[in-house]
Amino acid sequence: MLSPLSAPLILTLALNPEAQTLFNELREQHFPPERNYLQAHVTLFHHLPGPEQPTIEAELQRLTSTHPLLPLRVTGLRFLGRGVAYNLENPVLQQLHKQLQTTWAAWLTPQDQQRLKPHITVQNKVDPGVARALHQKLLAQFEPFEAVGTGLHLWAYRNGPWEKLREFPFSSETLNK
Repeated sequence: MLSPLSAPLILTLALNPEAQTLFNELREQHFPPERNYLQAHVTLFHHLPGPEQPTIEAELQRLTSTHPLLPLRVTGLRFLGRGVAYNLENPVLQQLHKQLQTTWAAWLTPQDQQRLKPHITVQNKVDPGVARALHQKLLAQFEPFEAVGTGLHLWAYRNGPWEKLREFPFSSETLNK
């Protein structure tokens, strides 16, 4: 186990390799290159306290060790004003997030206290006209599809690129919900 950090921690949902590759490619194509220093990701918590890393890791290990893989439905596109994201749905993911919100309630920022709206951003911080054009283009060819949540990743935020601290894989069984 790594020693506790002072840097804020970020928690993301890991995706199956095929979905990760697809969203990384879309991000490479459409994200401003000077701002694209992260792979595509599904952020669950934006700012957890670094000094609590051992406690957070213990909870994530406990939770994921018996948690099945999560089938995700990619249901549509979201126009972000200056970007575009893909919407994801799974009621169990919502329950998992709510459970962690309850466990970590004393540490959460206002952003992390909100209801989870899972998504993967493939474009951001561009002119609104550029974003709207991409949204319309992707929407015209969009058909819902499946992805799989394979576990959780804990990161340290270092004012730019994130440092991956640890992976917490779900068990190999799939939950059919």
